Amino acid sequence: MRLDLTGTSVLVTGGALGMGRLYAERALREGAAHVDLWDRDAGRLASTAAELAASAPGAHVSTTLVDMGDVSAVVAAAETHLAERGAPHVVINNAGVVRGALFWEHDVDRDVVGTMAINAVGPMVLVRTLLPAMLADGADRRILNVASAAATLANPRMSVYAASKWALLGWSDSLRLELERTGNGHVRVTTFCPSYISTGMFEGAKSPLLTPLMTPEVAVDRAWRAMLAGRAQRLTPWTVGLGKTVRGLLPLAAWDVVADRVFKVYGSMDDFRGRASAPAGRD
Repeated sequence: MRLDLTGTSVLVTGGALGMGRLYAERALREGAAHVDLWDRDAGRLASTAAELAASAPGAHVSTTLVDMGDVSAVVAAAETHLAERGAPHVVINNAGVVRGALFWEHDVDRDVVGTMAINAVGPMVLVRTLLPAMLADGADRRILNVASAAATLANPRMSVYAASKWALLGWSDSLRLELERTGNGHVRVTTFCPSYISTGMFEGAKSPLLTPLMTPEVAVDRAWRAMLAGRAQRLTPWTVGLGKTVRGLLPLAAWDVVADRVFKVYGSMDDFRGRASAPAGRD
């Protein structure tokens, strides 16, 4: 059953810009009473919240300054949210970073530990803190975890990013199954796995064969509709699912040839630059 957002509360991580802002706009447009934007960029967070509040006078837009890579900060912010606003009806784990480099070029603390913390550990900690309250009253709720096509296929110059998104996908789908099998299906989990999106986060990346660069608006619309419907996964565009299937059918050596020479996946990050205003691709 599609979730009716009228009068609900929505929490969006990475909500100060890009797709996070679009998710917040969509929530307000569909009748959410309260949207809480989480981000670590204080300036953008404040300006985005003010603009969103002006666009939806009847709703309340709040902000939480937090780094999703800081476990203790995430726990504290989630506990504050529960104390002040109760359990959210929708949680959108959108915040993420990408480091496009050869593995041995990654800085251990910033790139390896930092990427895993923000992209995988942070969402787990947030949901773990909120989930008991989300389960308690039996209300229909949603969790949208934004993973990536990189969670389904290996790719050069994306080793740590892919690892973080594989982790997110594995956790997210396992959580979905646990909720369904324990009679807690009123909280539904959707995992979103898009290919490259033109937010600036993947500036310089080249789209593989038959995989056009999506606009943020198209990506958010597809994720949003899947989330409200309670779908388990949304892989987009269709070539993401095709690649996953072909990869599963072919021997690894044969897949490497197809992925590299036919789909052009393996060279897609060769010219990666990332967002100019946020080095290393923070979105």
